[in-house]
Amino acid sequence: MVSTKYEFIVNDIKKQINLGAYSVNEKIPSENQLAQKYDVTRQTVRHALSVLISEGYLYSKQGSGTFVAPQLKKRGNSKNIAVVTTYMSDYIFPRVIQGINKVLSESGYSILLKTTNNSRKGEAWCMEELLSKNIDGMIIEPSQSAISCQHQVLYEQMDSMGIPYVFIQGCYEAMLDKPHVMLDDVEGGRLITEHLIKLGHKNIAGIFKADDMQGIFRHKGYVKALTEAGIPYNPDLVVWYHTKDRTMRPFEGMLHILESGISCHAVVCYNDEIAADIIKGITGIGRQVPHDISVTGFDNSLLAKSRGITTVSHPQEEMGRKAAETLIGLIEGNVTRKDAHILLTPELVERKSTL
Repeated sequence: MVSTKYEFIVNDIKKQINLGAYSVNEKIPSENQLAQKYDVTRQTVRHALSVLISEGYLYSKQGSGTFVAPQLKKRGNSKNIAVVTTYMSDYIFPRVIQGINKVLSESGYSILLKTTNNSRKGEAWCMEELLSKNIDGMIIEPSQSAISCQHQVLYEQMDSMGIPYVFIQGCYEAMLDKPHVMLDDVEGGRLITEHLIKLGHKNIAGIFKADDMQGIFRHKGYVKALTEAGIPYNPDLVVWYHTKDRTMRPFEGMLHILESGISCHAVVCYNDEIAADIIKGITGIGRQVPHDISVTGFDNSLLAKSRGITTVSHPQEEMGRKAAETLIGLIEGNVTRKDAHILLTPELVERKSTL
């Protein structure tokens, strides 16, 4: 149908502008060229261009053509907030979304929800699509945040359009000055490691995620606790894994430690999911938890509660509420970017997986 074709052209040209394919005041291809490119009639192209002009993406010069608008502005008061998360599983994310939705709905906003599967390409694709819609702001959990952001131009585009955004859970290192609501993962890593040290453990293994900043910070807290206790850091007791090898690498690394003859009677895991996998793997080779080895998690998820895993609390709903309140404050001018840096305090939750 013609309507579908013109909408496709509108969204595609928006994406090209958002990605920087066209510069400010640059002339875009002619109607004939666009008609050929998209295999549509000139009437369909004209319809698409008129929409883009009305939304402030383009402007026309009589007899000269159509050009990219010099300054894109946020397009109206849509009351739509985009929320982008890495996953939408039954782990911690539903409660984070619940917290966000409660605040937004009470303030008259609606959610446009997208997930990236912790893929940087997926994040860029979601942002491109959302920037082609009329949104007032965005709450986003960055994908593989420990790796440099390759699509920072999209965040710059949001800045130029006057669309505020708030990072949750993590933040790209180069963008830590941007609004964010995060857990104090360094303190969390320190707390859980200190707990094991107080139980008498010294040779403590650590399993951390290398491509998310949460993993980097939790490892930093692990090192801090060891240092404070005067225990030398042993890199042979640390296992690093990435998103792509999450299902195999953690237990393979732990098994290597156990089989290498290195004395190890406790392990700090990146999160509760990894802890549950480690417990399953350890019991599968005849070791008992916590009698042979103490295991800890992170996040205090339902999984930790059901499996009796000692962990660190993650204020999931509070994080969602704080993120939504911060974003609304940015939209309404009640909060400045300088004041929009929130670090939530973790707490230790002791259960039967440690001894």
